[in-house]
Amino acid sequence: MDKLKMLEAEYTKKEMPRFAVGDTIRVMTKIYEADDKVRLHPFEGLVISRDGSGIRQNFTVRRVSYGEGVERVFPLYSPDIERIEIVKSGKVHRSKLYYLRGKIGRQATKIEEAEDKPKE
Repeated sequence: MDKLKMLEAEYTKKEMPRFAVGDTIRVMTKIYEADDKVRLHPFEGLVISRDGSGIRQNFTVRRVSYGEGVERVFPLYSPDIERIEIVKSGKVHRSKLYYLRGKIGRQATKIEEAEDKPKE
């Protein structure tokens, strides 16, 4: 088991910001267009779940585009993720926000802003 943790530590050296369920984030993903051409494509939305642990950690981001809900599941330590930016921090009482799939309009975005508390 120790060898497995050492192997995971090698791949988890990538610095990722700390975000939680309920936060609005912007994920900048690499899109390969030609042999040597790469562009960054942003995907901004609400984090509705986080799954797994260690190198196998995934998170799901949901946004509404032209009235249609779009969800993407990203592996946290994927080499295709250039960076993750936190747009807004939210305060929720659940670990999975799947109930937002049934909501539309203002109800789907009614997440309280998290207050910045000083760390003790």
